[in-house]
Amino acid sequence: MNLQPDNTTTNISDDQELAKVLAGVNNTPDTDSAYEEINTSAAPEPETKAPEPIVMNPFPIAQNPVPSRDDLEGVKMEAINELRPLIDKLDLPAEEKFDTYLLLIRCTDDRELVPPAHEVAKLIADDSRRAMALLDIIKEIDYLANKPASDDTGLNAASDSLPTPDQSPLV
Repeated sequence: MNLQPDNTTTNISDDQELAKVLAGVNNTPDTDSAYEEINTSAAPEPETKAPEPIVMNPFPIAQNPVPSRDDLEGVKMEAINELRPLIDKLDLPAEEKFDTYLLLIRCTDDRELVPPAHEVAKLIADDSRRAMALLDIIKEIDYLANKPASDDTGLNAASDSLPTPDQSPLV
C-alpha cells in the first residue's frame, strides 16, 4: 500500500475543483495562485436573493369587534324574556329548576316568579339544599319588598340605585 502523496497533474486539477467548491462555501478569497486562476477565468455567478421570511401574527386581529356590554345585556334580556314562558316546560331536577327560577327573579325582579320558585323549592329532595332554597326565597322576597317600586325592571333598575364612585354610599 502506497501512502505517499501523488504529485501528478491530476492532483492539481482536483485541487482546483476543491478550490471552486471551497470558494462557493466560504466566499473568502484565498491567496493561493490556483484559486486566483480559477476565480479570474470563471464567469461570476448571478446573486440570488434569499426568500422573504413569512411573518405569522400569533394574535390575528379579529374581524368582528367584541360586542359592547350594552349589546350583551340586550341579548341577555332577550334570552330571559324568551325563557320565562318556557321555564315550566323545562325537564330538569328540582334543584336546577329552582336555580333557573332564582336566576330569572334576580335578573328581572319579577315578583310573579316567586310563588312558582317556592313550589319548586319545596320539591327539592335533599333537606339541606331545600333549606338553602327556602332561605333564598325569603331573601328575594325581602329584597323585592324593600325595593322602591319602579316601572323599569331588570338590570338597569338595579344599577340605577347603586352609588357611583363620586357619591358616598347610603347608610
